[in-house]
Amino acid sequence: MCETESAKYWLGVLNDLKNRGVKDILIATVDGLSGFKEAIRAAFPQSDIQRCIVHQTRNSLKFVSYKERKEVASDLKKIYKAPNEEAALEELSAFEAKWNTKYPQIGKSWRANWEELSTFYKYPQEIRTLIYTTNPIESLNSSIKSLTHNKGVFTTQDALLKIVYLAVEKVLEKWTMPLKNWPSILAQLSIYYEDIVGKCI
Repeated sequence: MCETESAKYWLGVLNDLKNRGVKDILIATVDGLSGFKEAIRAAFPQSDIQRCIVHQTRNSLKFVSYKERKEVASDLKKIYKAPNEEAALEELSAFEAKWNTKYPQIGKSWRANWEELSTFYKYPQEIRTLIYTTNPIESLNSSIKSLTHNKGVFTTQDALLKIVYLAVEKVLEKWTMPLKNWPSILAQLSIYYEDIVGKCI
């Protein structure tokens, strides 16, 4: 599938969400799917896009020898744990100075994706924690896949939808804890996105 087809597919998904009543997406956390960020920018041009730090780090470590993986991971952590974008760029430069001879593709990848990797630096820690990774949705997908994968063939589409519904219900039972610092997060989002969130609270 070429990138334009991929972007077209994701644009269809996003337009379907709009047709179902979604007015805006404040922040979209993505994992590098081809064409996804382009589709988000087309459908919801005001959205901030944050690339998944966990995916970026995992992809970076694929290039690293097993003996050095822990040290490289520790040095990458200094980048995404930096207090602001300026400090993060300094850490990225330090990383490149140390590792570019052995692993030039890592620094190159972080630089190429920096626009989306650095979005979360403008937010406080409470919001950064929510948007730095796509792992929560991947956990949900994994729960659904584990139920549907073992069933083989489904007799009807309704049968499949029932299994997916039950899987989501099971996952929702675990989502009982209130979101930590939600009042503070909501207050800050209402300032960052006054025209959107401010009208809803």
